[in-house]
Amino acid sequence: MDERQRGALRFRVLGPVQAEAGGKPLCLGPLKQRLVLAVLLSQPNRPVSLDVLTETVWHGEPPRTARKNLHVYVSALRRVLTADAPGAPATAVRKSGGEEGDGAVGDMETGPARLMHERGGYLLRVERTELDTLIFEDLTRRGREAAAAGELDAAAALLRQALDLWRGRAFADLRDAPVLRAQAERLEEHFLSGYEDWSEAELERGGGASAVAATIGELVERHPLRERLQAARMKALYQLGRQAEGLAGYDRYRQLLARELGLTPSPALEAQYRALLAGGPGRPSAGPARTVLPTDAADFTGRSEQVGELTKTLGPGGRVALLVGPTGIGKTALAVRTAHLLRGRFPDGRILVAPRTAGGVPRSWQATLAELARLVRLSDQPGDDPARTLARWHAWLANRKVLLVLDDVPDETVARVLLPAEGESAALLTSRAQLAGLAPVRRVELPPYTMPEALELLGRIIGRRRLHSDLDAAREIVTAGGMLPLAVRASGLKLAVLRHLPLREYASRLADEEAVLDELAAGDIAVRPRLAHGWRDLSPSGRAALLRLGRLAPGRPFTLAQAAVALGRGEAAALRELEALIGAGVVTSPAGEVTVHHAVYALPWLIHLYAREGAAHRLDQGRTTA
Repeated sequence: MDERQRGALRFRVLGPVQAEAGGKPLCLGPLKQRLVLAVLLSQPNRPVSLDVLTETVWHGEPPRTARKNLHVYVSALRRVLTADAPGAPATAVRKSGGEEGDGAVGDMETGPARLMHERGGYLLRVERTELDTLIFEDLTRRGREAAAAGELDAAAALLRQALDLWRGRAFADLRDAPVLRAQAERLEEHFLSGYEDWSEAELERGGGASAVAATIGELVERHPLRERLQAARMKALYQLGRQAEGLAGYDRYRQLLARELGLTPSPALEAQYRALLAGGPGRPSAGPARTVLPTDAADFTGRSEQVGELTKTLGPGGRVALLVGPTGIGKTALAVRTAHLLRGRFPDGRILVAPRTAGGVPRSWQATLAELARLVRLSDQPGDDPARTLARWHAWLANRKVLLVLDDVPDETVARVLLPAEGESAALLTSRAQLAGLAPVRRVELPPYTMPEALELLGRIIGRRRLHSDLDAAREIVTAGGMLPLAVRASGLKLAVLRHLPLREYASRLADEEAVLDELAAGDIAVRPRLAHGWRDLSPSGRAALLRLGRLAPGRPFTLAQAAVALGRGEAAALRELEALIGAGVVTSPAGEVTVHHAVYALPWLIHLYAREGAAHRLDQGRTTA
């Protein structure tokens, strides 16, 4: 065992809270000190405010000395996590924070800072291999990817490894604290989803029915309304030759749903029941659920408010949601994340298609429909009449709970034709344009990242240590990209490859506005081609108007009067131009009701740079021609 392995730290919260160094358990101190550590581990690599820590430790009744006491607990934990760690280096003594009071209680540590004071709270730095919740996330993600690729043996093995990390209920010894109890409930939901994925992989690959049947009964009793558990239990019992038990379980579930919620089982489970009743293989007679989604981004950051709004909109009674925002704002990533989260609500499938080619050119609704028909195996004869295929598509949707994701919708026509007409299916659309003619629809407009969100994503890509090596430069980097997720990702991926490039030097490159669009590129993740797609969508008059507005000072809002001057038009004509550009998603306007003469408008930062560059190019061409 090398020096690094002997000194390795491990944290466990999937059960009683524990920590060890080099395989030996660490003494985590008294109850309040353990509570502080548990809260920090519940939000690894993120700052936890003093208010949250105080509420957790003293349940809303803190003493006057609460802040000082927290400093004492934190300093003690620092010593536990460094000096007590086998193999810890005895050099590089440093202070991690600078908060008032820490120095009086020996706020010193050996080695690189792990428990840091940051933004009015504390942050515990944890590698993904050191904390069981992060290991669980990685294993379940890899398992789901393997299942999606049809590698069922690998999927079952990875998901089983993830489930084996659990030693009981999360934060089992500290659940009296409301904050930890809420975190434990969230983790329990992740466990159940992971278990359902594992059981389905085991049953699909064959030979795993005994393992599933031996463990699923207790979970069904604790969570009787989870349909995926009920379905897996039915199938496992059938595969073991216990068909009567499986059918009886379905009948109990049906009665429970009717009694508690006034609902009936989903079409998918009902089809599985009929197949079992007929002695079939236990698969829905209408065909298996279709999942055609990109992998959920492991480093997905922020957007909790929008995720909540989308999941509510696409719930019972909700039909269509539209994610709107300029190029690079993260619409696709959010749509994919939401679709993955809604797996239980749409058991018959979640399907993403793009009504555009890879080059951003709009496709006809007939071409998009043909792709959907192939994906759900509706079209058995090549060259089917589009009208007949469309009727079959709507009939297929009407009898299922399916989430249709249309990504980067160019206009209302393709959406209007393909959206569910009836039944319990729903649709999630993304578009740069407002699609004003589409109704009824719930529009969710995405803002740029906040500074903490942008830095969080950048740190996940380049590493926390490198991010904090020059935090001021990191702030300049994300600001230069307009706080757009695509720009942050492009910067992060470039820096991740160019490990020798200091953050300060890269920030200096981005300070040159003429170089920003060229610098924001890493492989096929690049800003300029995406902006070009949006440019092609504009009408000739829209392009001309955008070029003229591009001559305004970047990063500054402008009034109708200023726009009229830039456009060389009267205010009435200028207002029509602005409203057309707002509809196309290249100009933003303030929320709230104001008169047009008091409103302010803005070009999103990168669109403004692109337009400014185009305006300068056109001016140069004019001079050359002259």
